[in-house]
Amino acid sequence: MSWNAARPRPTRRFRRSGSSGGSGPGGLGLTAAGAVLGLIVAIPGAAGAATAAPAAARSTTPTVSTAAAPDLPLANVKAHLSQLQSIATANGGNRAHGRPGYRASIDYLKGKLDAAGFTTSVQQFTTGGTTGYNLIADWPGGDPNQVLMAGAHLDSVSAGPGINDNGSGSAAVLETALAVARTGAKPAKHLRFGWWGAEELGMRGSQYYVSRLAATERSKFSGYLNFDMVGSPNPGYFVYDDDRTIEAVFKAYYAALNIPTEIETEGDGRSDHAPFKNVGIPVGGLFSGADYTKTAAQAQKWGGTAGQPFDRCYHRSCDTSSNINVTALDRNSDAVAHAVWTLGVGTTTPPGGTVFENTDDVQIPDAGAAVTSSVTVSGRTGNAPATLQVGVDIKHSYRGDLVIDLVGPSGQAYRLKNSSGSDSTPNVNTTYTVDASAEPADGTWQLRVQDLGPQDTGYLDSWKLTF
Repeated sequence: MSWNAARPRPTRRFRRSGSSGGSGPGGLGLTAAGAVLGLIVAIPGAAGAATAAPAAARSTTPTVSTAAAPDLPLANVKAHLSQLQSIATANGGNRAHGRPGYRASIDYLKGKLDAAGFTTSVQQFTTGGTTGYNLIADWPGGDPNQVLMAGAHLDSVSAGPGINDNGSGSAAVLETALAVARTGAKPAKHLRFGWWGAEELGMRGSQYYVSRLAATERSKFSGYLNFDMVGSPNPGYFVYDDDRTIEAVFKAYYAALNIPTEIETEGDGRSDHAPFKNVGIPVGGLFSGADYTKTAAQAQKWGGTAGQPFDRCYHRSCDTSSNINVTALDRNSDAVAHAVWTLGVGTTTPPGGTVFENTDDVQIPDAGAAVTSSVTVSGRTGNAPATLQVGVDIKHSYRGDLVIDLVGPSGQAYRLKNSSGSDSTPNVNTTYTVDASAEPADGTWQLRVQDLGPQDTGYLDSWKLTF
């Protein structure tokens, strides 16, 4: 986040959240990978597994459904931060504008995006007598007259490596873009991603980009989403209130996790959404806090330490890979994907368009035997696709207890989610991608769920296969 922009400290404007409770920061917030490519495990015998009566598919004809965002693997986001830390360490301890560490950061991201199938371009500009760079990545397809863009600044200050500010936002946006590629998303809107240079000098890179957009191009933007610091070590959960539609998407995401939010005020006018907002483009975003002090009320609802900054290493040499709260990083990264899918992928007809669904509730015994729910697929020829979409909606008070498998007609099981003792987030509501190309499409498919931990309970609400 830039400190060169005006930094008024306005009286905080807090909106009351519909939720009163929330999970505090701390433990490792691991999530299930959103893409599972052909991981096959042996299926146990029928003994010990409770089986719900098979339900007929609720739809065996092409339907329209809203694409669900994948659950971003936290390990992937952390791996990007590790690379940015290594780049800084090898280049004078920072990734600042005009320094070799910044250009190496651009090259790292560009390599990932090029390999994933994005069309990338590096935009050059000059500020302070030094060349700067923006990286732009476009995903093919989507309505070219409706552009949804997500971005983050990639540069650090010269004092340190800038892993929270703003490796965290850059890594979350990068992993969201890579998830778009992994899932083969066919978005309703055209998806664009951007990483800005020289933000720490006053948003120079994003200003350059916006200033060179013709009026006709600006009018095509349906929104710009900004992510500047999303892993602060003493985090808050702040949502931009600039555009009500975008704001509502983020607030709904956190409400589903029972995490209260507050309006973001610390960064008003100090990050890369400002140039977009100034030309009339709707903007929104997330923020986990910088050098403002966490209040006692905020510590009570979010955890952490009252009387201390949200990020004690803001713009300092200690903003390293150890200056990250992984729970906040995990939640906020998933929120980035949720917003991109909700606002950009939109309501579309899935590839092939056929959805088979079972909406009968199945109780999941606490620390008990596995249960299954069945869907019968008919009318399909050949084998299942290599990108079979498995939508899962489970209501559970501690999703880390759960192991989830898809069982194909052949009896092979495809692991969707492992258990994790540190994942205290409630519920599983995501879509997994499975390489099921070795399976015949027609036949009985099962979702198998087992609760391996005591005390927490839940049930399978619904699940579906999209061909």
